[in-house]
Amino acid sequence: MSELVRQEIVVAAEIVVVKVGTRVLTGADGTLDDGRIASIAGQLARIWQSGRRVVLVSSGAVGAGLGRLAASERPTDIAQLQAAAAIGQSILTESYNRALEPHKLHAGQVLLTAEDLQDRSRYLNVRNALFALFENGAVPIINENDTVSVDELQMGFGDNDRLAALVTNLVRAPLLILLSDIEGLYDRDPQDAEAKVLSVVTDISAAQADLVHDRDQGDRVQQSTGGMTSKLRSARIATSAGENVIIANGRRENVLDEILAGKDVGTLFLAEGRAVDSRKRWIGWSANPTGKLLLDAGACRAIASNGSSLLAVGVTALEGRFAKGDVVTLCNAAGEEFARGLTNYSFGDMQTILGQPTEQIAKLLGHCPYDEVVHRDNLIVMG
Repeated sequence: MSELVRQEIVVAAEIVVVKVGTRVLTGADGTLDDGRIASIAGQLARIWQSGRRVVLVSSGAVGAGLGRLAASERPTDIAQLQAAAAIGQSILTESYNRALEPHKLHAGQVLLTAEDLQDRSRYLNVRNALFALFENGAVPIINENDTVSVDELQMGFGDNDRLAALVTNLVRAPLLILLSDIEGLYDRDPQDAEAKVLSVVTDISAAQADLVHDRDQGDRVQQSTGGMTSKLRSARIATSAGENVIIANGRRENVLDEILAGKDVGTLFLAEGRAVDSRKRWIGWSANPTGKLLLDAGACRAIASNGSSLLAVGVTALEGRFAKGDVVTLCNAAGEEFARGLTNYSFGDMQTILGQPTEQIAKLLGHCPYDEVVHRDNLIVMG
């Protein structure tokens, strides 16, 4: 049954996003493994030759830079890591390019930060650039811009996972493949002899809760627990938007070939509901909210269950400073976010019409440009 589901997902995946972690691409000394690069590039080429388009989100720039610098160990100083990343970026892309050229493909370097996707215009510019690369026979090779953003350098993992999920939403790819140094999500501590890789996960929230529980209980967990936490968060972004995610071992021989053949490899996280449209993906996961609206129970229920717009009468409190057209979070009385949307009113106007019925807006503001504070067409329920 699992392989049948996977085969159906693969058939529908006209675009595939693949994320490769540093531990997959580097050897024991922390430097770039050219053999692994060649293997991955060959598999990407076969995905392309099957008629699909593929985007690669690749770590490894620091390892490439350290190799060029002949460093004996990985620096701990952030500035030195930034320097290694700057030196390594071109080496990493050129490594992919050399490996793709025999397949008549090019490597197109794209350096991004999550902030690049927060602005709507820049978001669309990135999307247009990626599709233009497709048209020119180039595989986009995306990496976190570590010379500008140091989040991944500080953590050693994580930011490229989230970036891969955001890119998946950006290009509306039905399948995101996260390759790491582990086989997938285990049903218990993987050091346990009875541990098994979960084939399919339908409830990421439960999986996240189990991982946190293991940590809280002080149980032994895999070396990549932090990395798995990051991957589960990224998987949730993609599956919430209606796409599928597979976490698998990037060191496994021809792992992408097996996944694209529908084999039962790694852990499959199934999409939650129908695919979300492009604009709502940006509102829900890429844009940076500038304010928060707390709602009463009736408004929460109407939005979450009935697909209604948000009216001023349902708003009980405000936080932050926001302008008309900004993205705001919608929260229940406990302050828990359950939706996001574009506000039709500024913070100042919302202070005036807070909790008021729609027919009072014109009297209070002198005009009523919108009946809704957030229209349902500009609103997404996050869960």
